[in-house]
Amino acid sequence: KSQFKCIIKIKTIGSTYMAASGLTDDSDEPEDGPRWSHLSTLVEFALELKKALSSINEQSFNHFVLKMGINHGPVTAGVIGARKPHYDIWGNTVNVASRMESTGKVGHIQVTDETRKILEPFGFGFEQRGMVFVKGKGQLLTHYLMSKDGVNLELDSDLPVVPTHPIIY
Repeated sequence: KSQFKCIIKIKTIGSTYMAASGLTDDSDEPEDGPRWSHLSTLVEFALELKKALSSINEQSFNHFVLKMGINHGPVTAGVIGARKPHYDIWGNTVNVASRMESTGKVGHIQVTDETRKILEPFGFGFEQRGMVFVKGKGQLLTHYLMSKDGVNLELDSDLPVVPTHPIIY
């Protein structure tokens, strides 16, 4: 969708999909608009991924669910690799986002307290999860995304999980 043109797919590793926003200067953020509107767009993108997966599940005999982590902050970006060059991002921001995903609950989007503070003015509502041990960071206060503009989001945490790792015969 054109509204997501500020979202950049970074890579997929197994069943993990990494995307980022705000990496380029050509985003549609107005000069006098909210500085973090691209972060709000990234969350909207994550919610659209959940909807798309729901549609796939309705048309198949599987029940795949997502577990997502979102963080914000500075990253180092560049093209690496001599034989197979590819664009990637690194840094503390990426590591914490990965930890938000790995320590989160299935069907939920987990964010740091700092990210929650930025997203609330965009109409997102959160439930405090509490302190979570994050490797390399210690205890971090985290939250789950629960609503958008006062409307509760459908969460699939009580449903069985089908592994999304590919199987080759």
